[in-house]
Amino acid sequence: MPQDPAPPTGHAPPAAPGPTAAAVAVPPALRLAGAAVHLYTALGTVLAFLIVIAAIDGDVEAALWLGLAALFIDGTDGMLARRARVKQTIPWFDGALLDNIVDYLTYVFAPVVLLWTTGHLPDGLPGWLLAALPLLASCYQFCRVDAKTEDHTFLGFPSYWNVVAFYAIVLDASEPALAVSLVVFSVLVFVPIRFLYPSRSGALRTLSLALSAVWALTYVVLLVQYPDPHPLVVAASLGYVVYYWAVSLWLTAQAARRRKGRTPA
Repeated sequence: MPQDPAPPTGHAPPAAPGPTAAAVAVPPALRLAGAAVHLYTALGTVLAFLIVIAAIDGDVEAALWLGLAALFIDGTDGMLARRARVKQTIPWFDGALLDNIVDYLTYVFAPVVLLWTTGHLPDGLPGWLLAALPLLASCYQFCRVDAKTEDHTFLGFPSYWNVVAFYAIVLDASEPALAVSLVVFSVLVFVPIRFLYPSRSGALRTLSLALSAVWALTYVVLLVQYPDPHPLVVAASLGYVVYYWAVSLWLTAQAARRRKGRTPA
């Protein structure tokens, strides 16, 4: 039976502290640091705009350099946000949503525009359809609440279309090869493979960060050598891609074993 309500005591219950009240005690310098981190993240939207402009102007190298700058911001803003404790200092601002907006523009939209303007997509309806695949698939990926798992991995292909575009352009991939890549990776957005999150995944985190730095260096060298990349640099760069996939499949197998262990016999 439902219980009778408690008799009134003559005193109103204390109001739960809201985000504004909690933020009053935050030192202004720390709050300013949090705002600066959010602004740093938001600069990615400007870089996305500049990538699109460079793509339209036919300045492929500038677009790829700007893409590297966007990668650097995305690879460092999370660490800065945690140090500035942005969730506590500016609790009314959704930094994760900002990050998703920036990532969609820099990792998805701008790279697809670049592939289109460089002629790597076929003309007519086939080209439009191929361009639409990553745009639509990534809309799903960025909106799913479990895109980042509790053990710090990405669930499904994490929309690295900027990397796909980079290799397609630097290695001068053929239209059929790129078309297959776009279709396969778009499908993998919906496949529950756990992809490595280099800066957060506990397993092999130090090694992954070191190899990610090496990969970034190969990005620079390949761009300097463009359009005639050295085979050894290409091999070193693709070696990281192989490592990334191998660790991702290993993480997926580990997660499957944990789920199986929790399943009652």
